Amino acid sequence: MLPGRMALSPAGVLCGPLEELQELAFIERPIRRSLKTAEEIDQLTVDEDLNDIERAVYLLSVGQEVQRVSVISNLSSLVRQNPAETFRRVVPKVREVLNGAGAEIQLAAAASFLTILQDDIILIHTHTYSILKIVLLHLNHRDTVVSNAWLETLLLAINALPKETIKQEVLNPLLHQSQLSHAPQARLASCRILGKVACKFDSYIVKKELLPLARSLCQDPEFEVRACMCRQLESIARATGVDDTRTELLPDLVELAGDEDSSVRLAAFDTIINLMEMMDSDDQLHVVIPLVMAVCEASLQEDEAIMASLSFRFGKLCNELAGSLLDEQKSHLLQTFKEMCTTGLQTDGNQTDSNNESTLIRCNCCYNLPAMVVFADTAHFLSELYPSFSSLCSDPEVCVRRSAAASFHQVVKLLGSKVQLVHKELLCLLQDDALEVLDALMTHVEETLEAVLSRGENQTLDNKFPDLMAGLLLAEQKIGRSLRWRLHEKLLQRYSCLARLLPGELLHQSFSPRIFIILTTNKVLPVQKAAARTFCTFLRYNRKQEQRQEMMGRLIQDLAQGRSYWHRLRFLDVCETATEIFSRKYFNKHFLIPALELVHDPVANVRYKLCQLLPRLRSSLRLPADKQLLQKLDFCVQKLLCKEKDKDVVAMIRKFHKRQERDLLDQKKEKEETLLLEMEQLERQQNEGKLNSDKHPERKRRDSKTSLSATKSMSVSSSAGASSSYGKEMRKAKLSRSRSLTSQPTTSKPVTSDRSLKVKELSSGSASGKASMLTSKDDSLRTAHFSMGAQSASSMPVLIRSNTTSLLDRASTLDQRDHRTSNLEQRDHRPNTLDYRTVNMDHRNNIMDHRTSTLDQRDHRTSTLDQRDHRTSTLEQRDHRTSTLDQRSKTMDRGCGMKEGQSRKLSINRKSNSFSVQSGRD
Repeated sequence: MLPGRMALSPAGVLCGPLEELQELAFIERPIRRSLKTAEEIDQLTVDEDLNDIERAVYLLSVGQEVQRVSVISNLSSLVRQNPAETFRRVVPKVREVLNGAGAEIQLAAAASFLTILQDDIILIHTHTYSILKIVLLHLNHRDTVVSNAWLETLLLAINALPKETIKQEVLNPLLHQSQLSHAPQARLASCRILGKVACKFDSYIVKKELLPLARSLCQDPEFEVRACMCRQLESIARATGVDDTRTELLPDLVELAGDEDSSVRLAAFDTIINLMEMMDSDDQLHVVIPLVMAVCEASLQEDEAIMASLSFRFGKLCNELAGSLLDEQKSHLLQTFKEMCTTGLQTDGNQTDSNNESTLIRCNCCYNLPAMVVFADTAHFLSELYPSFSSLCSDPEVCVRRSAAASFHQVVKLLGSKVQLVHKELLCLLQDDALEVLDALMTHVEETLEAVLSRGENQTLDNKFPDLMAGLLLAEQKIGRSLRWRLHEKLLQRYSCLARLLPGELLHQSFSPRIFIILTTNKVLPVQKAAARTFCTFLRYNRKQEQRQEMMGRLIQDLAQGRSYWHRLRFLDVCETATEIFSRKYFNKHFLIPALELVHDPVANVRYKLCQLLPRLRSSLRLPADKQLLQKLDFCVQKLLCKEKDKDVVAMIRKFHKRQERDLLDQKKEKEETLLLEMEQLERQQNEGKLNSDKHPERKRRDSKTSLSATKSMSVSSSAGASSSYGKEMRKAKLSRSRSLTSQPTTSKPVTSDRSLKVKELSSGSASGKASMLTSKDDSLRTAHFSMGAQSASSMPVLIRSNTTSLLDRASTLDQRDHRTSNLEQRDHRPNTLDYRTVNMDHRNNIMDHRTSTLDQRDHRTSTLDQRDHRTSTLEQRDHRTSTLDQRSKTMDRGCGMKEGQSRKLSINRKSNSFSVQSGRD
């Protein structure tokens, strides 16, 4: 339209934009930002330097009404902050403002004082007087709403007031206000106050001061005052006691029950029923029963208000009076109940009037149905109550059918084996068109179905199973088509009980397909989860393997491998529910692998849902049985960590990975803590062993000295026949031993674990085999030793260096240590063969040197000294080379053969540990 206008003329080009600009100018006209003028804003402005108390006093003094209302409404906050200053400065100002104030300020003040008393902000004994004076001053306000507001504040204050304050400040004005000269509103307030203060005093004061005032108010000319005082007689009766109630109050209540006004009769009737527990059997028989009968006859003919109250209490009343009723009276009460169940219904066409009282009476009858079943006895249910029960279940009013559905489960429980009598009514309620009725029925449908399906006769139930199943399915479809998804969710949750109530074949054919359709087609997430839980419950309790495989196959094919990502998401929801319903073994066998395969899903939402489910999947695995499944799960995690591009999925998988790392770290810490405890126990055992070994050190020393002396004596006795060559041969033997020791530098090194293991294996052999083997070796070694000793004796003597003395001393020290170790072996009952013991002990010493740092240091020093001695001998050889070159060459030529023989002899001597004995013999 605009291009056409622009094409007409140049003037038209400006015409359109000018009009639009004018419209925009109209829109952009300045709008008044505030509803107050500058003068009004100045009046409402308060100095910012004032504190809260000063600001409240200022606004209550010179502020406008809206400001005063605001201050009075926030009075409780000021009391919390500074109660002393608030009651000293602010509350008096509030009292001044209330004089002649409007209803808005009055209601705000009443509400503020009520809040202060309810919150127990202040100590009521400290500031009671100031609050109570204000409340009593405005209690008789001309406005009824304001007066009732202050009355509620006073009634709440009575709970916290002391007795003396109540007696002086409340009861004395109460006596004056209860007179007929005051307005009915003041007398109504006196009735309520009288009933409230009765619980604060003992029975004597109540009987002496309060009861006469209450009886005078019961005779008040205004029916409202009589009805109000009649309802307060219950609290007064409980304060006076049982005896005074029977003698003083019960006659007045009976008189009020026959009052001309229906509200007074109703109040008296309710009070009598509430006080029945304080009456004995005679009072019930002579007072209550005739009164109830009279009220029943009068209410059915005249007033429906009394009938409504009677219908609400009828079940309790009948059961409390059952022990005192005659058969005729019992039949009369049953007949009254039947009439109340059909109140307001027209016999022709089963139509109703629009009276709310009639509908309320029938709803109350539904509420009292269980109590009336008990009163009539289940044996007479079919003849006495079934027509009324059926009528209420098919009532034309929805609220009546809803009340019948709400109490249906209690009725079927009471009927027991006769539950088939109400099967028709159950189907009627299941097929009801009103969702409110189905909602009330589904609240306790599990209890209802359990009573219906487990207590009836089998043959009867078999015939009624198809109808019941059809009714349950029809109810689900009806709710599913509506928009009440919460009701649909509740129904699916309740239907899970069918897994243990219905036969598996019927459940598999009727309900499982329907639940699966809901799972795959419904768009509401809570309904889907409820359907998933119900389907898993059906799968869990199905007894046939083929049917379970079929149901599981449908889950895998239609959901886990479905074309729609929405179906794959639903499968993960099913997995989440399955972890709660099934065992770990069953879940890992059927659900875990299809869920992990969704790691390759092209849709990021599916992978994100899988990442959310990974902690639950990981918790279902137990090692070592599920080691392969754990590897697959770790592979999925690594794949997502490496190849995932969606940021939300990456964040979720990293969160799971960090959690997994924390779990691994926690397991490592747990292992370390366990290892530390074990090490502590091992060290404790070692310390105890050291203490036990250090108890006899002197004994060990004596044993070592004894072994050394015995060895020396043996050497001396063996060398007695050759005293002339003793010194030479002894020096040769010690020199050869020192050279053999220096030629073995590896003795100071720690022994490897393999060598120690070999020694252990060698020591764990049989004793008889080792003894025989070592004996044969010992004989051969001895013959070789003696032959080599003869050759060395015939050869030329070896040149002894200057360091020979230190080497001999060290050799003697080593000999002593060898003797000590041999003595320890003898004490530990080692094998008796000397050669095997020496070898075993050498290995043992090496292991001990490796374990203890002290022996390591000692061996290291020995090897260092040996190296130093070797350097000294080299220098001496250099110095001696210039003078004895010829002699050294001969000595070395002859000494080569002797050195080999001596080395062999010394190695054999170290094995046999008999160096001193053999040197003496040589």
